[in-house]
Amino acid sequence: MLILLPPSEGKASEGAGPAVEGLSFPKLDRHRKRVMSALIKASRRRDAHQVLGLSPGLAPELTKNLAIRQAPTLPAGELYTGVLYDNLALAGLGPEARARAEESVLIFSGLWGVLRIGDRIPPYRLSMGVSLPPMGGLAAFWRPAITAELDRLPGLVVDLRSATYAGAWRPGERGVSVRVLKEGKVVSHMAKATRGEIARALLESGLRPSTPDELAKALDDLGYAVRPAPGRLDIDI
Repeated sequence: MLILLPPSEGKASEGAGPAVEGLSFPKLDRHRKRVMSALIKASRRRDAHQVLGLSPGLAPELTKNLAIRQAPTLPAGELYTGVLYDNLALAGLGPEARARAEESVLIFSGLWGVLRIGDRIPPYRLSMGVSLPPMGGLAAFWRPAITAELDRLPGLVVDLRSATYAGAWRPGERGVSVRVLKEGKVVSHMAKATRGEIARALLESGLRPSTPDELAKALDDLGYAVRPAPGRLDIDI
């Protein structure tokens, strides 16, 4: 089983480890270097905020982008601090659940492509939704390379990504996206919290569903109100 997550805008302020190197999926390194160089160049532009979709108050984020080659790093599972990751609470997992997280959880990133939770990276700011000169839309840029890497990995794919990141890899029939609804409507902030809770519940349970039906039953057994639909599961909260 693979559990796909987006990154978060909220990030730890700094790391303490060595500069980034030796990330998972090394065949993505060539693309990572291209995006890194383009991001540094874009972050030096006078219109960097517009190019990267940042508000003028986020000037310190541009400074972080300029330093990504040499900046101290920390594990991806500790870098991201948004609502989803608060509810996933990786730091509180027991040894067995943590081992499952290291094997199963994949984090998508506009800068790094795909990461495992133990990959050490520096703070940065770049959304997959950015059209970054000269490569353009990052989801389309990353898709061929990520597809070649992840299509070879076995198992059911539990897709907890937002739409922006879902465009970077489409797992096909073995993928099940999870949609969170309240009173029949999609909710954003609460959806992030629920997706984090679901990922944690699956990791702690030790369950390894291999089909969408088995995933629906597993989540039902874990106390979620599940409504299966083609290619996805709707969770009512």
